[in-house]
Amino acid sequence: MTELTKLTLAAARDGLRARKFTATELTKAHIAAVEKARALNAYIAETPERALAQAADSDARLAKGEGRPLEGLPLGIKDLYCTQGVETTAASRILKGFKPHYESTVTAQLWRDGGVMLGKLNLDEFAMGSSNETSAFGPVVSPWRRKGSDAKIVPGGSSGGSAAAVAAHLCLAATATDTGGSIRQPAAFTGTVGVKPTYGRCSRWGVVAFASSLDQAGPIARDVRDCAIMLRSMAGFDPKDSTSVDRPVPDYEKAIGASVSGKTIGIPREYRLEGMSAEIDGLWKQGVEWLRDAGAKIVDISLPHTRMALPAYYIVAPAEASSNLARYDGVRYGLRENGRDIVELYEKTRAAGFGPEVRRRIMIGTYVLSAGYYDAYYVRAQKIRTLIKQDFEQAFHAGVDAILTPATPSPAFALGEKGSADPVEMYLNDVFTVTVNMAGLPGLVAPCGLAADGLPLGLQLIGRPFEEETLFSLGAALENAAPKIGLPKAWW
Repeated sequence: MTELTKLTLAAARDGLRARKFTATELTKAHIAAVEKARALNAYIAETPERALAQAADSDARLAKGEGRPLEGLPLGIKDLYCTQGVETTAASRILKGFKPHYESTVTAQLWRDGGVMLGKLNLDEFAMGSSNETSAFGPVVSPWRRKGSDAKIVPGGSSGGSAAAVAAHLCLAATATDTGGSIRQPAAFTGTVGVKPTYGRCSRWGVVAFASSLDQAGPIARDVRDCAIMLRSMAGFDPKDSTSVDRPVPDYEKAIGASVSGKTIGIPREYRLEGMSAEIDGLWKQGVEWLRDAGAKIVDISLPHTRMALPAYYIVAPAEASSNLARYDGVRYGLRENGRDIVELYEKTRAAGFGPEVRRRIMIGTYVLSAGYYDAYYVRAQKIRTLIKQDFEQAFHAGVDAILTPATPSPAFALGEKGSADPVEMYLNDVFTVTVNMAGLPGLVAPCGLAADGLPLGLQLIGRPFEEETLFSLGAALENAAPKIGLPKAWW
């Protein structure tokens, strides 16, 4: 039974269709794996009864030959997605006890296609963090270890629970969200594949908002093909989301194995940052050679406003967060702290409900939106955002099909190793990923090797709007060329 958890999503799908095992057997194997791996703290809530009921329904459908695209496949759901009747917390105390009476559009589409929900996955509180250390339920621990060390390693954030669960074989694939790199960075840290789709490709309805103009739903899975399978079910137009784009959803899986010969790959000179480790730079150069060997044309490009992306992002994102999080006041749902009047109720509830990182970002966001500072900070940051978008547009107009960059400035680090004294040190982990969100573009991170300390390293592909298929074909080419990193040894 434990061997069933080692299957990829595609292999499990094919095995179910061939009647090699049942959806109930597959689900029970994953439930047992989750129970044995609670030391990782990847799941906030486990839903075994619901999973087994869904699996039984899948078995009945498969027996009739009526299997749907994800029939009987056990999935993990980031606890930022509202799930009907199942507590949804965004890893925050302020949403304690909140059980939505509705289902997010993305998860509803997963259940429509036959997916099985194992539970809700841990994350940084309200998706604010790069290490999954800000969760009110405690940090997630990566299944990976450094060579010769027992130090607990972060899985990245904010989708650290999703990445850790996939890497540790606690689900076949997981939903995640990406506001400034929160799918791609944890994927790089855990040796998994993460896809941040084009803004508007997946509905945001029913996903707890952090920064509405940046947030985008996407999958984390074991390989590129599995992400393609997941994205086909997750994507699609939603009239309930005004930012959702009405475009047909391709069969992304068909892009796997497609030739990349003749594709033009841009290498942005601005991503060669001062102080970047030789290991990351060497992997980037190796990635260039892998794509060149696959037939791609490599060109140098310039994205001159890249250096302004991180500071602009950390103005735009907190500003939108301060507005979005104003709705959490203890009146209608979630935590409530009593006060002498309504103002004191708000103050006590928000003080008790929000963690330090969320409070920090609310305060920054409120400051940059305040009278006298709005033009100096927020408006200027939005102008820089436009310039960043134009940099990418010029590169694509010049014939570039995709851009190859590092995913992270370093391998994963240990719990408590960064950001405890200086939060900016933690924010710098997003240096290679935030531009994609600022420009609304799709991005894919694939594992491409191991660092000298034995931890995974990944490379990032950035694509044209709504050309995720190109990223899947290029990502598969990288995956095929790169050495297989293997699986983390089960220390838990």
